[in-house]
Amino acid sequence: MKVSDTALPGVRIVEPKVFGDARGYFLETFRADRYAAAGLPGAFAQDNLSFSGKGVLRGLHFQHPNGQAKLVSVLEGAVFDVAVDVRRGSPHFGRWVGLEISAEDKRQVFIPEGFAHGFCVLSEAALFAYKCSAVYDPDSEVTLRWSDPEIGIAWPLAAPLLSPRDAAAPLLSEVAPERLPAYRLATP
Repeated sequence: MKVSDTALPGVRIVEPKVFGDARGYFLETFRADRYAAAGLPGAFAQDNLSFSGKGVLRGLHFQHPNGQAKLVSVLEGAVFDVAVDVRRGSPHFGRWVGLEISAEDKRQVFIPEGFAHGFCVLSEAALFAYKCSAVYDPDSEVTLRWSDPEIGIAWPLAAPLLSPRDAAAPLLSEVAPERLPAYRLATP
């Protein structure tokens, strides 16, 4: 397994080792001891699957309190996956990182607590899987506008298909400070 950093500290790309032959392939999508050794927390409480058609955009979502770290992957198709730092006081507040991940490349993205997450479907359809470090808490969920100009995400589509909730989401600057997680320096 290879783990790489992104432009946002804490958001990491995981490339599992794939064993393939004429029959197909095998890979470990998660193994607690190996992920922990790579510096990725592994206490997950919930697994989710999302199936969406081309042009669907889901997000940007996060929970506070009861924040969730996520380990995301694509089982079918391809998506453009995005994380946004929403931690009050972070030197990277409001910055984003995005990359394409697909069933073909088998890469995963680890998104720590304190980051909003979203993705859009690039292929005809996509089956998107993600592990969460905390259970879904609707009272803690916060949604941000996908097209917030202050964040400036360069989505690879101009007119996505959105849920009513995502379409009506506020800008980051409109979210009350107490609804945003606080930045904390990592301690050794």
